Amino acid sequence: MLIIGIAGGSGSGKTTVVKALTEQLKDDVVVIPQDSYYKDLSHATEEEKRVHNFDHPDSIDFELLRHQLKELREGKTVEQPIYSYITCGRSKTETLTVRPAEVIIVEGILIFTDPKLRKLMDIKIFVDADDDDRLMRVMSRDIVERGKTVEWVIERYSNTVKPMYLQFIEPSKRYADVIVPQGGHNKVAIDMISARIEKDLSKRK
Repeated sequence: MLIIGIAGGSGSGKTTVVKALTEQLKDDVVVIPQDSYYKDLSHATEEEKRVHNFDHPDSIDFELLRHQLKELREGKTVEQPIYSYITCGRSKTETLTVRPAEVIIVEGILIFTDPKLRKLMDIKIFVDADDDDRLMRVMSRDIVERGKTVEWVIERYSNTVKPMYLQFIEPSKRYADVIVPQGGHNKVAIDMISARIEKDLSKRK
């Protein structure tokens, strides 16, 4: 099994890179999104949810993420939490069954900020993109997919997304083995990464 970490700021193109890699790799691939491991805030008030900092490492249940990643590496099936951006909470009745695979991709903005999680990764990739491009993608995603208002997105970007990117996420790229500029549109970088992954897998086999 090969565990690959893909990090980068909100709207940097991580999902595009993940999709491109999963399409190119011939082996079985499972994607573990960091966002599934947000701590449950279903008990919080609407005001508390509105001001909560989702871009701080403390918002992620890294202990559960590490535990389930280790379980997968040991060949065990895990029950991944299902998180709702609407309620800011985990489902009380449903989970997502995840089975081991040849390639496990862990994807999220904060995954390189946790030293113990980094140690579980065989390859670490940081997806880089221009700040303006990231802001436009964040606005489009949060408004269309998460039902947020333009005012909410701008306020959150100014108060948490940008400051947390500068404080935690951007500095974490020093831990990356590969930095992919131009986000998910860098086909040359994606092809090179795919070739490296396939080479490592063949060696392990």
